[in-house]
Amino acid sequence: MRIEIIPCLQDNYSYLIIDESNNFACVVDPSESEPIINFLKNKNIKLKYILNTHHHYDHIGGNQELKKRYGSVVVGFKGDSKRIPGIDILLEDNQIWKAENFEAKIMHIPGHTSGHICFNFFKEKLVFTGDTLFSLGCGRIFEGSYEEMFESLNKIKLLPKETKIYCGHEYTLDNAKFCKKYDSENKDLQKKIEKIEKLRENGIPTIPSTLKEELDCNIFLRAKDVKTFSKLRDFKDNF
Repeated sequence: MRIEIIPCLQDNYSYLIIDESNNFACVVDPSESEPIINFLKNKNIKLKYILNTHHHYDHIGGNQELKKRYGSVVVGFKGDSKRIPGIDILLEDNQIWKAENFEAKIMHIPGHTSGHICFNFFKEKLVFTGDTLFSLGCGRIFEGSYEEMFESLNKIKLLPKETKIYCGHEYTLDNAKFCKKYDSENKDLQKKIEKIEKLRENGIPTIPSTLKEELDCNIFLRAKDVKTFSKLRDFKDNF
């Protein structure tokens, strides 16, 4: 499988998961259709599936146009069936979704929204975390509770440490400033900040990160309990 990062809107990333054995692809969270179409043009790649982590417009904005153009199948969480446009396949927590050569375990990770899921391509050790886990950050809590978000992050923490994290936004540099303020003695964090500054200076995405990097550097994953996590989330909301 090959992953192509497609910048969308202001700071969103959509991801094409391409099976090069047959030129089939999935797109994860198409914020808008045009950048996806532009990439697929003249490459003989068939967009078979649209995978949505949650219902926010900047993650599903391209669904209908892509489905109309390519006949793609929209895949999302059963509990969000009324909020994901064009949904065809309704997934449940812990379900294994398998189609063609694509295979992912569904993890229900509420907090940012009540119906948020991630797609864990466990064989390839790739996870698409939407707006729950960012590199050096986590999502705002809109529909869930601090407890739900804390537990959702703990689920992700149990994945193999070499798992690559593909999140929904390029927020890493801003997140790094927050982590540095409250975890200034963290040597691993200092090294990661140097790395991401160089990447951004050259216009290169900071994604993917790895779970090991996040465990070492992401202050939200390093929080030991809900009380600590809640305080950090409140601080970040006002940072």
